[in-house]
Amino acid sequence: MVMRTLVDLPEDDIRWLDARAGEVKTSRAALVREAVAAFRAETNKDWIRRGAGYWKGRTDIGDTVDYQRAVREDRTVD
Repeated sequence: MVMRTLVDLPEDDIRWLDARAGEVKTSRAALVREAVAAFRAETNKDWIRRGAGYWKGRTDIGDTVDYQRAVREDRTVD
């Protein structure tokens, strides 16, 4: 559901929005919706908390340091 809202912005911001909207061939409202979505994505870091420790306790993947050493075995410096 889309809801309408009223926002008071300084004239300079309105002029900038209108110019930008003309450049990208979209509406002022579409730019504001895009900005809100970008702000939400930037501030919502819950995915980090949810994913923390996801691989903890896995026994089928081996030790990552051992893997790195094995892969780099041929890269020793003489």
